[in-house]
Amino acid sequence: MTIVSSQLSLAYAQDVKQSPSRVQKNKKNVKKSAAPRHVQKAKNKASSKDKVAKSSARKQKVAKATRNTKNLKARESARPIRASFGQMAGLHTTSDALGLRSSVALVVDQETQEVLYSKNEHAVLPIASLTKLMTGLVIAEANLPMDERIRITQADVDTEKGSTSRLAVGTELSRGELMHLSLMSSENRAAHALGRTFPGGMDLFVSRMNQRAQALGMKDTRYAEPTGLSSQNQSSASDLAILAAKAYDEPLLRELSTSHGREVSVGRRTLQYNNTNVLVKSPQWDIGLQKTGYISEAGRCLVMQVQVAGRKLIMVFLDSTGKFSRLGDAERVRKWLEQKSSMDNRILESVTSVPG
Repeated sequence: MTIVSSQLSLAYAQDVKQSPSRVQKNKKNVKKSAAPRHVQKAKNKASSKDKVAKSSARKQKVAKATRNTKNLKARESARPIRASFGQMAGLHTTSDALGLRSSVALVVDQETQEVLYSKNEHAVLPIASLTKLMTGLVIAEANLPMDERIRITQADVDTEKGSTSRLAVGTELSRGELMHLSLMSSENRAAHALGRTFPGGMDLFVSRMNQRAQALGMKDTRYAEPTGLSSQNQSSASDLAILAAKAYDEPLLRELSTSHGREVSVGRRTLQYNNTNVLVKSPQWDIGLQKTGYISEAGRCLVMQVQVAGRKLIMVFLDSTGKFSRLGDAERVRKWLEQKSSMDNRILESVTSVPG
């Protein structure tokens, strides 16, 4: 037993006591295996720092966006809501059978002049871009060349309301294209350029607008400029019905105002313009002429020549509250007229079917 134990001890000692060359070799192996681990740790540490930095940057970006959103909401809530002229005059307190959101409404038979529906139709209010119907009428009646090129200048930039436009200063379009964008998409710079380039200049053009209104018997109407951005452009629903009927006589105005959309080449870009009145695309509507309008002083406005239940009608809605309320009012009136016509027909049939 003693011998075995001694032999085991000797073997263990010999294993531990290595030769110098073997020790040196092992040290090299240790260094080789240790070096990659050191580099990897450094890489991991750097990667961790990058992740922390990116995470911190993302958090700062989100925090900044949140602060900006809160500040914007605070500014919007602090900004006073401008009442329309109709609201200030108390016109919205007037009740009507259909519960319209427009404080002014008028529906007239275009052929017989019969008033089918009315609400504050003689109230004189700002009419916003409904102005452009008269702008278009004056241009159309002047028989100016529609292919003449007109350049948008700094003078056409809105200083009244600060509204934006995709027609940059320097853009050159034909008079016909400007008419199209003005009537279909309510393009303010287009309408202003039409008045500015009228023979005799802007003052003569605005004077011609007012003269035309007087000649048509529009006693409640006055114009200060051709776009409708000024609240000094004012009229009544009764007068606007007269204007719509006259504008309907011009085929060009009918075509351009009811167009669904148009692509316009501006330099290297192609701009898509659409109609501001979505009802022109509805199969439930037969619209021969239309124009929308909005500024805060006027509320939402709409004038249309339509055919409902076999009758040609002029519809006018002024000072409507809510983005889509003028369209909702038009739908209510159309359905009411269709139901009324259906009921009248049933009554007529019952009367004619009675013997003797």
